[in-house]
Amino acid sequence: MSMSAQGKADSAAFFAQMAVGAYESVGPLDLDLRYDYGRMAEMAGDLPLAQAQADSILRENPDHLLGLILAARVAQAKSDEAAASRYLARVVRAEKTELAKSLDEYVRHKNDIDAAIALTKK
Repeated sequence: MSMSAQGKADSAAFFAQMAVGAYESVGPLDLDLRYDYGRMAEMAGDLPLAQAQADSILRENPDHLLGLILAARVAQAKSDEAAASRYLARVVRAEKTELAKSLDEYVRHKNDIDAAIALTKK
């Protein structure tokens, strides 16, 4: 994911394909790992798998910031800007309540959360 953040999309996609295989062998995934798995799938071009991870996160917690962000990213990758905007609007509405929970995954993925919030301010 750091390669993606550095703008090295080709390298990120290459390594993401390997990471997807590794995540499949991990076993039961918590919401944080589902987000990571979904992001890897997204970078590898497997949008159905990425969407499935977003859906799983949001089934467990409909306001989970990372689930909403992943769903928005998948919508953007599918060129569905209306859906992406709806998910990002939900991120903004849930931000304060969710961040108050002080979840470890929110700390680990602060940059992703900040970037999603910034998208809504453009």
